[in-house]
Amino acid sequence: MVKLSVIVPFYNVQQYAPDTLRSLRANARDDFEFILVDDCSRDETPDILERAARELPGAVHLRHETNGGLATARNTGLDAARGEYLTFLDGDDWLAPGYFSQLVAAIEDLGCDFVRTDHVQCTARARSVHRVPHGRRGVVMNPRDVILPADRSTSVDYAYAWAGIYHRRLADAGLLHFTDGLRTAEDRPWIWRLHREAESFAAVGLLGVFYRRGVASSLTQIGDVRQLDFIKAFDQVVQETAADRDADELLPKAVRTYCAIISHHLGSIERFEPPVARKLKSMSAAALKRMPQGVLDDALDSMDLQRATRLRRLRRRPVSAEVAA
Repeated sequence: MVKLSVIVPFYNVQQYAPDTLRSLRANARDDFEFILVDDCSRDETPDILERAARELPGAVHLRHETNGGLATARNTGLDAARGEYLTFLDGDDWLAPGYFSQLVAAIEDLGCDFVRTDHVQCTARARSVHRVPHGRRGVVMNPRDVILPADRSTSVDYAYAWAGIYHRRLADAGLLHFTDGLRTAEDRPWIWRLHREAESFAAVGLLGVFYRRGVASSLTQIGDVRQLDFIKAFDQVVQETAADRDADELLPKAVRTYCAIISHHLGSIERFEPPVARKLKSMSAAALKRMPQGVLDDALDSMDLQRATRLRRLRRRPVSAEVAA
């Protein structure tokens, strides 16, 4: 039986894929499988993955005929996964040797639905440790209980899918798939759903994932229209949270986070192409109007003056019927 399935999407990462694949080899075990999903790369990535399929123990190579984005590629991997446990890695990141064995041991010892881990962020030559914003380590808890408070960073704000490991029962329950087609912020509805609907989780202090920031091809570095999918993602978070049994308690957190992300993008609007910047403003104004207005009022009152003023000004902006829909 496969103990662990590792789902690794790749898209035009020929510069980084060899490092990623070497780190997978340093984590290989007879009962691990590595599902390498090529999301229709146009560079040398397909050739690199074809070699890996022959040389990397446990490799399973899948290829999309059209580019679907990270969420769709991860879903392809999930559908093919056979492991008792599942985890993710991005095609431009890498791992410490033996990390996955430690990760499996942690979740087996704790016996919970999922485990979240810290990671190392790598920007050029700089390294910094980023920790799960949950102070209790190695203690199994109800994930719903750590969504709040609304005004502090919590586990739902640490949305990296690859910073953790997940029991197969979550996939069987429909909790691990991503919203198909989302090009960015795909992990936001995903992490909120996990925390609302899974029964148990724990955070551990393992450091073994090295997250590469500042990659030129990453959507976080590109100011094109795909970045605006964060609006679809957070619309989904708010809609699903509004239907939750604890909506009155949880919606302030969802709305406040959505507002903070909108403000963040408006604050760096110069990095967007001019037509996309205009679309960002109009779509964000429409998003504010879709939010529960009383909850939005409270969220804006709780924010600092600069962000609140920016969002209140945007809220007054007229919105066309087409954008509002």
